Amino acid sequence: MSILSRAAGFKGAIFIRIAVGLIFFTQGILKYTDPHMGLERFARIGFSHPGFMAHFVGAFEIVCGLLVVIGAYVRIAAVPLLIIICTAIVTTKIPELTHPGQGFWFMVSDARTDFAMLMCLLFLLVSGSSSKVSWL
Repeated sequence: MSILSRAAGFKGAIFIRIAVGLIFFTQGILKYTDPHMGLERFARIGFSHPGFMAHFVGAFEIVCGLLVVIGAYVRIAAVPLLIIICTAIVTTKIPELTHPGQGFWFMVSDARTDFAMLMCLLFLLVSGSSSKVSWL
């Protein structure tokens, strides 16, 4: 691979950072501002203390999402976000396999964004911010 193509690839990682960071950032804000996305959703899933958990998760999504967007401590910020997305898949997508009228193909379709976020976070964990101005 030539030096120019490697440099272009590193610069292109900013688009993954922006997508991942902004999605988590906005979802974190929604956990505070929209009861359907926060308290009620966590209660429906079955978390104890759903209000606390929604705000706890939302705080990590906001802070880590911003860190990813600006390229600061990307690898470190990716770790809690990976835990969040894996928990979301296990608690909201996997159970769809047993719901009447849903099953595998419904779950695959419903989980496509979660799967994409999981893969992008793994990319960021491996590559970091992929820029010379990164802090880690």
